[in-house]
Amino acid sequence: MKNLLLSFLLMGALSVPAWAALQEGETAPGFEAQASLAGKAFGYSLQGALKKGPVVVYFYPSAYTGGCNVQAHTFAENYDKFKAAGATIVGVSLDSIARLNDFSADPQYCAGKIAVASDADGKIARAYEVNVREAAAGRKDTRGVEIGHGFAERTTFVIGRDGKIAAVLGGLKPAEHVEQALAVVQSLIEREW
Repeated sequence: MKNLLLSFLLMGALSVPAWAALQEGETAPGFEAQASLAGKAFGYSLQGALKKGPVVVYFYPSAYTGGCNVQAHTFAENYDKFKAAGATIVGVSLDSIARLNDFSADPQYCAGKIAVASDADGKIARAYEVNVREAAAGRKDTRGVEIGHGFAERTTFVIGRDGKIAAVLGGLKPAEHVEQALAVVQSLIEREW
């Protein structure tokens, strides 16, 4: 058990981006947003999701881009493991809800399992102090569609049922965000027992 705890502490120290102002132990900013699940838009509330258990809030640059496709697909593949740990997942990007409706239903990516929220004005990213950079003019996604919004830096927050940030993950490959978020969520279960 001590080795497991030590590995999580080391993992956290290595994965926290130097710029992230929000840190473990801080209260996660609440938010409400238009989100999509399985191609259907709905009103998402972080506070509502936390009533059910821990929440993984992962910021990503844009739907239908290389790393984001991998990350969404990996979250979808591991959905049952997160569910077994009592956690829910929501992706957040500056994509429009129309793009997210397609992305959330796409069997190659979210596969109808992962909710994705639209932060078109960047308000949620600012609340979490996630860096946002402008997309290069004419940049296209993997479908050949032009991307007309900014890119949130890939950052994952694991939020405990108490609303406190349990982990901040950054500077990792897309699939590693999923693996480490799952490890943190599973450790939260152990702490509750």
